Amino acid sequence: MEVYTHVHCRQKRYDTIVYNRCGKSGLKLPVVSLGLWHNFGDTSVYENMKQMCFTAFDNGITHFDLANNYGPAYGSAERNFGKLFREELHPYRDEMLISTKAGFDMWEGPYGNWGSRKYLIASLDQSLKRLGLDYVDIFYHHRMDPETPLEETMGALDSIVRSGKALYVGLSNYDGPTLKKATEILTYLKCPFVINQNRYSIFDRTIENNGLKDTAYELGKGIIAFSPLAQELLTKRYLNGIPADSRIATDGRFLNETALTSEKLSQIQALNEIAMERGQTLAEMALSWILKDDKVTSVLIGASKPEQILDNIKIIGHTDFSDEELKKIDDIVNS
Repeated sequence: MEVYTHVHCRQKRYDTIVYNRCGKSGLKLPVVSLGLWHNFGDTSVYENMKQMCFTAFDNGITHFDLANNYGPAYGSAERNFGKLFREELHPYRDEMLISTKAGFDMWEGPYGNWGSRKYLIASLDQSLKRLGLDYVDIFYHHRMDPETPLEETMGALDSIVRSGKALYVGLSNYDGPTLKKATEILTYLKCPFVINQNRYSIFDRTIENNGLKDTAYELGKGIIAFSPLAQELLTKRYLNGIPADSRIATDGRFLNETALTSEKLSQIQALNEIAMERGQTLAEMALSWILKDDKVTSVLIGASKPEQILDNIKIIGHTDFSDEELKKIDDIVNS
């Protein structure tokens, strides 16, 4: 399996990837996008980050997704990507889609969190410095803020676009009703809001249950799904228990042993059977399932090595499911 060491495949970069229109906007996203939530912080190896970004971009993954506090430490993923962009990817800026976010804890004091105008504008200014960019393509508010008026948060997003610091805006971790209200405000402001980023997987159907998925579709907004593999549960990693080098064993922040009950393990094994019948790995089927209908624009993958990116793009052209397959998957998850 070839892993690229230089950004050199201009001739074939766009040959295999598929690009989906983001809602009713003019923007298109690759069906697979690269998320920099894990493995791009200061605890990771820079050379490996470089190889992962080259491999992604040389295979047509044009979208790189960050947030202000991705790391560890906070800000380090943006800083590391900024170094890589400056040293290697700068000539390709107009072929790339770079997004970042603010909304979670970032710095001390009352102005480093949530959804105030003060926080969002200051955070993006910091992000642009770390990234070495004049603008990002998409800037997201990272989560709903129950205390700041929605008009203030949406007004800040509108100001950011008008200032030239972002081309489009997005919302992350919103539910259906709040998305609807936010859309009304942003439409009135004529702000180019095009995308929602939400957790979504075979195991996590929250956006189906809270109205986000259907509401986004009705409003003509795109959806990009993160954690599609449920923090590695929907991979072969845990088919036979907990390996010593797995995320559960080495990093309990996002997934711990209590998540892998005997019932969950049985579900994973049953899902793996369906994947094998489809001629896919469990991970490939889990990614394909996200894209089973036209309501999700792109799926965000994380990676720890370049080969995983090449494995993940094998789903292109294999995202159709029969009604029988979908029912089997639902029955397993609901059992």
